[in-house]
Amino acid sequence: MDLAEVSKLTEEQAMAHFEAMRWPGGPICIKCGDPSNVVRIAGKYAHRGLLRCKSCRKQFTVRVGTIFEDSHIPFKTWLIAIHILCASKKGMSAHQLHRMMGITYKSAWFMAHRIRLSMTKNQLAGRLKGTVEADETYIGGKETGRRGRGGNKTPVFSLVERGGDVRSFQMERVTKKNLREVLLSNVVPSSKLMTDSFPGYKGMKSLFRHQSVNHKRKEYVRGEVYTNTIEGFFSILKRGLDGVYQHVSKKHLKRYLNEFDFRYNTREFSDGERADLAIKRAENQRLSYYRPAGASTT
Repeated sequence: MDLAEVSKLTEEQAMAHFEAMRWPGGPICIKCGDPSNVVRIAGKYAHRGLLRCKSCRKQFTVRVGTIFEDSHIPFKTWLIAIHILCASKKGMSAHQLHRMMGITYKSAWFMAHRIRLSMTKNQLAGRLKGTVEADETYIGGKETGRRGRGGNKTPVFSLVERGGDVRSFQMERVTKKNLREVLLSNVVPSSKLMTDSFPGYKGMKSLFRHQSVNHKRKEYVRGEVYTNTIEGFFSILKRGLDGVYQHVSKKHLKRYLNEFDFRYNTREFSDGERADLAIKRAENQRLSYYRPAGASTT
């Protein structure tokens, strides 16, 4: 479904879509796992989608055990928000969601962070292979008259497999040791590693088939040696963080990285397929804290 089709759904149809994404073969008890004895409770609670397992007598809904648990926001509103966030190449601010959907800013902010949680990359996914580009960038902390590294900026290190996925990591410091740890955990040793001439990559030839370009000498491409792919991803990331979100705190930066990684890694999907994947990943994900008064909202 695209956004236009989603906007025409009733609340019951939106709830049925969430159930179909979570339980393609029909509801399964979240307590005992029995798929054969779950019945729908009728009457005045029918609109809530309340289910009951005859085996263990557990009552539950499709919200339980997902990012939607304890939320009183309608299913249709959730579905529209997921579609908007999945389809917006550079993201969508909570203020814009709040204005477009007629909900409070606090609700829009919390919904957006829950959706980003469902976009978290699969930690069990295999390592990147083939030709992998690596680069680092620095987010936020702008200071007058100062560019590049240093200041209050937060380092972000990203890896992209050409023709494949990207993985981004928030780091406290960019050092040779830190880069080496991330590379060994996420890249197959026999891979070709393409970087710039940053000193932190020295010694990588003992681990990977490492080659680099020297941007200080105006060298950007030498045959298959370049970092244009990862720099293209960084351009989308920075335009989103600077132009749409404007300010992102270190506390929440990791979830924004998950959001941009998720959209990049599903770039061949339609908007509807990308939204459905986010819904499927919502299970076993919880974000249960609330923003204290006066705390940063981004």
